[in-house]
Amino acid sequence: MTPTLAIKAGDIPRIKHDEAMAITAVENHRLWELLIDIKPDEWTLPTDCTRWNVRAIVVHLIALAEAQASVVEFVRQTMAGRKLMEEIGGIYPVDGLNEAGLRARSHLKPEDLSDLWSSVAAKALSFRRRMPAPIRALPLLRLDRGLWKPLGYLYDIGFTRDVWMHRIDLSRAIGRTLDATAQHDGRIVADIIAEWATTHTDPFTLKLTGPAGGTYIRDSADPGDCLEVDAIDCCRILSGRGTPVGVLHHPLLL
Repeated sequence: MTPTLAIKAGDIPRIKHDEAMAITAVENHRLWELLIDIKPDEWTLPTDCTRWNVRAIVVHLIALAEAQASVVEFVRQTMAGRKLMEEIGGIYPVDGLNEAGLRARSHLKPEDLSDLWSSVAAKALSFRRRMPAPIRALPLLRLDRGLWKPLGYLYDIGFTRDVWMHRIDLSRAIGRTLDATAQHDGRIVADIIAEWATTHTDPFTLKLTGPAGGTYIRDSADPGDCLEVDAIDCCRILSGRGTPVGVLHHPLLL
């Protein structure tokens, strides 16, 4: 068997706008396929997001899609979220936005969520595709104290990563197999590793297993920690789901 070649994290081509939109279209459809398979008694099951059950995650994604499709709605959720930060013990500004989106949609019925997702996700994707490059480049996104990112960080791939990670949460919660592929899930994983490697300076060798996997290093001259872990589990750990081991103690906000 031919050994898997290690890829330097710095050599991974980052996902840019056009590719991100194609990936988003696939991810939105895959989530819809999962939603139509959720049984009535599964909507209240707990998830890896300890404050949210299955229904809450789906409503959260719908709220975010509505915010993506409308600047007015995005501002409305942001302003409402600021007022909730202290009440919910939020850490990041997005925590308040997420809570505001959920509270405003408490009336949504589980049986309507799959169709609603299909509709609002299409509108959100259309808006994101049309967003001009100069607007996407504006450094207006505050992720944390002193950490600012361009809007494109969120509108190109950030929102899609959120859908992808929550699709994993939902699959685990309702006991469905995540049919990961190298072309889709593997590309998302590689992009995550490329960004994660910029957040710290530790040497590493990550042997990520499964269809979405690959072997990633910082520098072949210094392999650092050599960890073998499932690619999906690796991203879960980086996002705060699971127990970090070795170099994976460096988190990445997904």
